[in-house]
Amino acid sequence: MKLKRVPEDFQVEELTAVQPDGGDYALYRLTKKSLGTPEAIDRLVSRLKVQRHRISYGGLKDKHAITRQYVTIRFGPRHGGRFDQVELEYLGQVDRAFTPQHISGNRFQIVLRDLSAPALEQALRGVEEVTIHGFPNYFDDQRFGSLGASGEFVAQAWCRGDYERALWLALADHHPDDRREEREQKALLRDHWGRWVECKAALERSHRRSIVTYLADKPPDNPDYRGAFARLKIDLRGLYLSAFQSHLWNQLLARLLADTVPESQRFAVTLRTGDVPFFRTLGPAESPGLRVAELPLPSARLHMPPGPELDRVEQVVREHGLELRELRVKYPRDSFFSKGSRKALVEVGAVQPESAADDLYPGRHKLALAFDLPRGSYATMLVKRVTEC
Repeated sequence: MKLKRVPEDFQVEELTAVQPDGGDYALYRLTKKSLGTPEAIDRLVSRLKVQRHRISYGGLKDKHAITRQYVTIRFGPRHGGRFDQVELEYLGQVDRAFTPQHISGNRFQIVLRDLSAPALEQALRGVEEVTIHGFPNYFDDQRFGSLGASGEFVAQAWCRGDYERALWLALADHHPDDRREEREQKALLRDHWGRWVECKAALERSHRRSIVTYLADKPPDNPDYRGAFARLKIDLRGLYLSAFQSHLWNQLLARLLADTVPESQRFAVTLRTGDVPFFRTLGPAESPGLRVAELPLPSARLHMPPGPELDRVEQVVREHGLELRELRVKYPRDSFFSKGSRKALVEVGAVQPESAADDLYPGRHKLALAFDLPRGSYATMLVKRVTEC
């Protein structure tokens, strides 16, 4: 099975009426291809010569897709441009920054190709089932792009106060999607770890090398790993926290479904972080509760009354060598875990399936899907649900 997807933000709540001259924030539509949102923002900073803190956007969009999203730049240029896999369309001026709160959802267009007849039949049946019952609102693998071959989360070591390990995971841990140059630079870091003067000389100029330079300037017997870790880009540190917190939340949802849905209606899907249960249909006993269920994002700021829900959260956190009270950032204080909750199930809107013979793979089938999802939900999870893979 081969997949093509094109997500786009939709139903943006009005900041104010977009107008040519009003407001300090320039509003743009950002289109990118085969590029993550943080990388696209880095290119805006470099090309437009603006400070990073002046740029705001609604959320992270998939690297492996053509995506469109809204971006604001305070005192940004009143024109667009096209460069480095990024297209910026200037829309006008608004009076405040664009944030995730201004998005109500995403619209997707997906084509599943190279399907056998049985696979197409299963996918169509799955589409009908998710239209009626929804599907689990797991964070998908895109959320865990910072998780390397070690399988350790940067934020896990960060919360323990092990800044050297956290820095090693952030800078040197091998990742299967690394490009050749990235693999080579990480290998140099692993080979020279602790010998910072040699390491600095071996590395190419980069943000990574600037952190190594900081360590090279410290006494060899007293490296300041805490200060070095704080020099990682704040966007990256935020991603590390989000990845770990999202993994913990996924485990909470997996336990809830295992405890609620009969085994005969469950099947497993493999994510980068392990297998999680899905369901095909929900019966009258489990459907009402799951449809309204919201699970908290685990952090030390979470306040829950004693009971089974709190026990579940604490057990999940303990399995990662931490207590709930330790799930916080002590330093630097400019980063923190999110606070709030997330719905357990996703309700799919405006589903439009269309099957046909595959024009690229003779003798096979394709399935085009158009649908709407609420903010923060993953179209790839819907694909994994309907294909059961």
